[in-house]
Amino acid sequence: MTAGRDVTRAGLSQLVSRSIDVIGTHQSPSGAYPACPGFSAYSGYSWLRDGAFIAEGMSRSDQAEGPTRFHAWSARVVGARAGQVASLVERAARGEAVSPAEMLPTRFTLDGEDGTDEWWDHQLDGYGAWMWALARHVERHGADVPGAEHAVRVATRYLTAFWDRPCYDWWEEHVERRHVSTLGAIHAGLRAAISLGVLDAASSEAAAEAVQGIAALVEAEGVARAEDTTGGTGRPESTTRGHLTKWLGTDAVDASLLACVHPFGLYPPGHPVAVATVAEVERRLAREGGVHRYLADTFYGGGRWILLSGFLGLNHARAGRPGEAMRYLEWMAAQASADGELPEQVSTVLLAPERREEWVERWGPVATPLLWSHGMYLMLADELGVKP
Repeated sequence: MTAGRDVTRAGLSQLVSRSIDVIGTHQSPSGAYPACPGFSAYSGYSWLRDGAFIAEGMSRSDQAEGPTRFHAWSARVVGARAGQVASLVERAARGEAVSPAEMLPTRFTLDGEDGTDEWWDHQLDGYGAWMWALARHVERHGADVPGAEHAVRVATRYLTAFWDRPCYDWWEEHVERRHVSTLGAIHAGLRAAISLGVLDAASSEAAAEAVQGIAALVEAEGVARAEDTTGGTGRPESTTRGHLTKWLGTDAVDASLLACVHPFGLYPPGHPVAVATVAEVERRLAREGGVHRYLADTFYGGGRWILLSGFLGLNHARAGRPGEAMRYLEWMAAQASADGELPEQVSTVLLAPERREEWVERWGPVATPLLWSHGMYLMLADELGVKP
């Protein structure tokens, strides 16, 4: 932990208040949550994925107004692309090729427009994560979100048509793969869309079929088989399946897989696959309270991410291990700057230290404050009963 940071109960509570303030202060008048207001590559942009978790952290912290504005902004952004979605779906149904560059973007300007600079844009997970967060906020606060019904229908049509196609992952990499964390987000989002009760019968049926298809595909190709043991008898004693994998057809893990257990619920926390996934991510990627993205990570040298510690802590808490969860919350708090801002990642333990400087030269210091880090801190703090 960083020397001098207050990780007493009072200090943890103070960072809850500070996180609410950081997120609220930087929310755009449009309702968008900027990923990081001062970071060169992120400035002026909002991601549906980041925003969904930021909004969930605020919503869980009894902050109803800000998340409602974010969800209204998201509804405007998604709803405005109904024509584009209709065209993409119709072309795909005719068997025409649709390139990643033609799909909906993953990030938008704070005014809700497409970005003009090049980015790794075709990501499906944000649309699922947004609907998941929207449904939770509406249920929690009874929020009336303008345009949400139309936007949910648009996003559902988009995801039911394209859920099984490759796209970039959470980290905007490997567009050629089908990523399990992406499938988990879509699974949660389509379940949320059904629960909101705004779909017509055909759309609801299509969403339910996609949910079933995702679960079957992940079970068949996205879960590594556990090693069989014979116990000296020569006969296998266990043919159980092991942990979720980074993408279909590999045995690698990625810390984003934690979301597939909690909060997305692709596998519930007590399920053997869920238990194995959390354990494998922690074994391979957790270091002294911080969590790396994946073992081959070279971005800023491959440091430990604040928000991923939040996901691991959430899973420990939900599985009935509050002491372990608190350890991750304390580590997160210990990484805050003197004025209470949380970075994207910290560089004290790097997987590829020789690659750090090239990113500093390209984009400047690590993104700080990262609003998603603050949102995940709020989620875990609420889970553990740490209040302002």
